[in-house]
Amino acid sequence: MNKLRVLSLSCLLLLGLGGCASQQIGSKSSVVEYLYPKEDAPVIQPSIPVLKLPIKLGVAFVPEQASLGGGTNFWTGRSIGSEGLTEAKKMDILEKIASHFKAQKFIGEIQTIPSAYLTPGGSFTNLDQIKTMYGVDVIALVSYDQVQFTDEGMLSLSYWTIVGAYLISGQKNDTNTLIDTVVYDIESRKMLFRAPGTSIVKGRSTPVNLTEELRDDSVKGFELSTNEMIKNLDMQLAAFREKAKQRPEEIKVVRSSGYSGGGGAMEWVLILLLGSLLFTRRRNKSIVGK
Repeated sequence: MNKLRVLSLSCLLLLGLGGCASQQIGSKSSVVEYLYPKEDAPVIQPSIPVLKLPIKLGVAFVPEQASLGGGTNFWTGRSIGSEGLTEAKKMDILEKIASHFKAQKFIGEIQTIPSAYLTPGGSFTNLDQIKTMYGVDVIALVSYDQVQFTDEGMLSLSYWTIVGAYLISGQKNDTNTLIDTVVYDIESRKMLFRAPGTSIVKGRSTPVNLTEELRDDSVKGFELSTNEMIKNLDMQLAAFREKAKQRPEEIKVVRSSGYSGGGGAMEWVLILLLGSLLFTRRRNKSIVGK
């Protein structure tokens, strides 16, 4: 009877170890799948973009694709699978992106667009609808790809004691995250620039708290990759501004009536007026002194 109990317990432990051994889960979205969903679709030929300053910009996440992997945690009975990004977290990231665009003098109104308004495989037809609904001319499409790997280290041998599964962090977890922002001129179908951000989060966990640790690592991975993407976005915005100046044959810029972009003739008039006032003030002081 004792041998039977030991054998039964050993089988359960083997099943448990097998259930936690090595796994891969993930979630992703793709700008390519959103804009070019059909292989046999006619090739879209972009034209020269005509940007009207100040630019009316939209920022949105493209729809997610199916999650990768998943299963059930033997020790807790909870499901293991990538949860991706919640709508609240998406809007938080979009606000961060929007705040950096707002610092640019050539950017006017910015609209953060909820995911519900982007349909899977909607392509430029969907973008034309968004252009009409939100009154935007340029859109920043955000996508992501996150994969989490879980493997057992040597410490997983302690799981044979049962208590070890609760106390020993024998699971090695790696979370790889990519967030990419691609900016398109909707009318011309032309990609203007892109800014990626990546991160790698390494962690450990017990098999019992594996689900919670993976969730925490997922959130951290998105935060780190977003921060790197924001840094790259600043550099790409500066590079795009210079490109628009130096290559007018590739990007046409049209200024709306009343728009100065923080510079131009009006700025020089103000400088001359201030200079004149300063000169007059000093001249009056000089006369009084005499």
